[in-house]
Amino acid sequence: MEYGSWHIESPERVRKAYEILKAKGYEFLTPKPASEREILRVHDSDYVELLKRGAIEDADTPAYENIYEYARLAAGGAILAAKVGGFSLMRPPGHHAGKVGIALGASTKGFCYLNNVAIAVKSLDKPTLILDIDGHHGNGTQEIFLGDENVIYVSLHRYPYYPGTGYVSEKNCLNFPLQANCGEEIYLKTFEKALSKVDLEKIEVIAVSAGFDAHAGDLASLGLTEKCYEEIGKRLAALNKHTFFVLEGGYSGENVGKDIDAMLKNFNF
Repeated sequence: MEYGSWHIESPERVRKAYEILKAKGYEFLTPKPASEREILRVHDSDYVELLKRGAIEDADTPAYENIYEYARLAAGGAILAAKVGGFSLMRPPGHHAGKVGIALGASTKGFCYLNNVAIAVKSLDKPTLILDIDGHHGNGTQEIFLGDENVIYVSLHRYPYYPGTGYVSEKNCLNFPLQANCGEEIYLKTFEKALSKVDLEKIEVIAVSAGFDAHAGDLASLGLTEKCYEEIGKRLAALNKHTFFVLEGGYSGENVGKDIDAMLKNFNF
């Protein structure tokens, strides 16, 4: 059975997005898997050993055969995106994975095995803004970077909702909870408010946890549309920083492909 073929986090969501972006002329690169050394900068060694053996799973995040190798490759895609300023269209996603898998009291790992964006940020080791636009709070990313003076984590997400975290800000982790289907006007005003809280002069890199499940009708809908993702991309490009993107959620492959294309229009892809 193909990895995840029965799951909402399925190969089809990435395949459809790939087909849309390929037809639009995007160039695709092949990453190398992340090394164990790169992974251990983020995750606990005991957790990694258990993941290698397929000895860790939960209802949302099964121990698929060879899942460690798939997760290594997704993390490697994020590292390559960080290096070239690209978009990592890889699965499994990562922002719910904490140091030992389940993070910040969540009941599951939320489809995530290794925290791709965290591994990529650590690979650059530069002052970084992680901007998480997935419809769910990136509890794993917050856990990993909480108190890290080199990283600011900003998340706009639906609340109350899975994983039940991200209601308040803490130290360098700035959280902006939003009501379900709040709509684009509220979302973009909150987006601008969030960026205003960051001293961008001290930031060299912007890493985007690019989830699209906030799209209207998707799993964590905030009522967003393709037009909103285009505006997000426009505002990010205007910051003129080295920017890269790592796919998180988004479970309609057709919408994901169109939303990615819209967000990247103002970047040199």
